[in-house]
Amino acid sequence: MFAYELHKIRSAQLIREADDYRLARRAQRRSRQSADHAARQARSHSSRRGRSVFTRAA
Repeated sequence: MFAYELHKIRSAQLIREADDYRLARRAQRRSRQSADHAARQARSHSSRRGRSVFTRAA
């Protein structure tokens, strides 16, 4: 009976660790997505849009 109880405790611990890992990955992914979205918004509202003011000579 003792080995069975240890197995159940270890199994529950592994499940909790997996859940914590999943939550951390999800938070990291959301943080990265919001940072990417903010960068895209900043680029889309810029006045220059990455083009030069002067035209190139042919």
